[in-house]
Amino acid sequence: MALFERGITPVEILQPAEIERIERDHAAGISSKTIVEIFRPRGVRLSEATFRKYVQAGLLPRCRRVGQKGKHRGSQGVYPVDAVRRINAIKMMMAAGLTIDDIKSSFLVMKGHLDQAERELLNVIDGLEAQLGQRSFSDSDRRDLERQLRLLKVRTHELIRDISRIGSRATVIHSPSVPS
Repeated sequence: MALFERGITPVEILQPAEIERIERDHAAGISSKTIVEIFRPRGVRLSEATFRKYVQAGLLPRCRRVGQKGKHRGSQGVYPVDAVRRINAIKMMMAAGLTIDDIKSSFLVMKGHLDQAERELLNVIDGLEAQLGQRSFSDSDRRDLERQLRLLKVRTHELIRDISRIGSRATVIHSPSVPS
């Protein structure tokens, strides 16, 4: 049975509006240090070492390296901004008494895979759109291909949403002492 069905009401650490603002402000990615700083004023115990542990456990996506401007500045690890949303969920689940193993077996890990699959599919469609712009087609063929690519984007979002909905139902955390 789900957390709320067991009488556990997880406390929201970040409100949805706050998460949306953070996602807008850091759309290109966010450093682990910045993420830790977001949670610190809220009394959430999260260190960069714990953050790395979550990444290694598969609860958070891996970073990509981004070069920094300036001579000999090297690169910085930048995480997808949805890591903030996931940490918020992880900490809420932990506050409700779940262990890291419970969380790993929940839908949270599958959600990460779905997010990645959606990004990859949309990248493929974007690549096809770019190719379309570089080729010569009749006006009607171009319009038809553009329409089909728009439909593919919509279908991609719908597919991910449907898999997510089914996954949520299939991976609900059950309490062994209470029958479903």
